[in-house]
Amino acid sequence: MGKTKELDRASLLPLFGTGWAMVDGQDVLEKTFLFRDFKQAFAFMTAVADQAEAMGHHPEWTNVYRTVTVRLTTHDAGGLTELDAELARRMDKAAGY
Repeated sequence: MGKTKELDRASLLPLFGTGWAMVDGQDVLEKTFLFRDFKQAFAFMTAVADQAEAMGHHPEWTNVYRTVTVRLTTHDAGGLTELDAELARRMDKAAGY
């Protein structure tokens, strides 16, 4: 993974408008994506996996049928970094937000 950039917290504000939220008591962004069906949810995860791999930054996520729940934080930095904000933006774009 490349060097992590410190996060300008103001850059998170547009993400809150698309459904991202801070997890209480943690430096973690979380969002639940709901898709038409399992196939669409899996296609989203596949597209995002390729981008995350290219970034060297990987989400914590779960998938149950058409629901994908994502948690983003940079563990080796001890909290949120610009990598998390960028991956969140890419996820929103992949989901059509």
